[in-house]
Amino acid sequence: MWDERYSAKEYVYGTEPSEFLKENVGYLPKGKVLSLAEGEGRNAVFLATLGYEVTAVDASLVGIKKGKALADDNNVVVDFVHADLADFDIGVNQWEGIVSIFCPLPSKLREIVHKSVVSGLKSNGVFLLQAYTPKQLNYRTGGGDSADGMQTKLSLSKELNGLEFTRLNELERNVVEGIYHTGLASVVEAIAVKKVINRD
Repeated sequence: MWDERYSAKEYVYGTEPSEFLKENVGYLPKGKVLSLAEGEGRNAVFLATLGYEVTAVDASLVGIKKGKALADDNNVVVDFVHADLADFDIGVNQWEGIVSIFCPLPSKLREIVHKSVVSGLKSNGVFLLQAYTPKQLNYRTGGGDSADGMQTKLSLSKELNGLEFTRLNELERNVVEGIYHTGLASVVEAIAVKKVINRD
């Protein structure tokens, strides 16, 4: 599906980063940042222009090719990794930040990935997430037709045990990104920090 979608000449979700990411990028500590299901590169390239050391993972080779071209156009370096998130090893204590912008995983896989996100962040590392909620099925402005791939405050609270939320909101906002995200939407937005373990 994704190779076919990204095979269009244009960047189907645009070349500009998520507005949510732009508004909140300052919460990400400088250093190594991982972007999950990066697609055509818009968010990873934005982070790289700000000096982050960015690794971007996606299952679509077509999307990665376009992401590399976008990075070249912006004179930045992004480490693009072709991998399915079911197989990708996030690692342990590896990342200052992890970003998940509209990453529609089946709930069973998402639970596994989110557990790995908690392990993969360094102490004081930050996770930024924006996703559609099941209410988005009433809006029809993006996100597909599977509620199982959508998220809520409750699901995130359960799946990200070990992180402290500085923001966790469900809200309506305009999401206009390319041809597939096209207007008022129901989203959940999270900013969460890995707890520092005091060993004294």
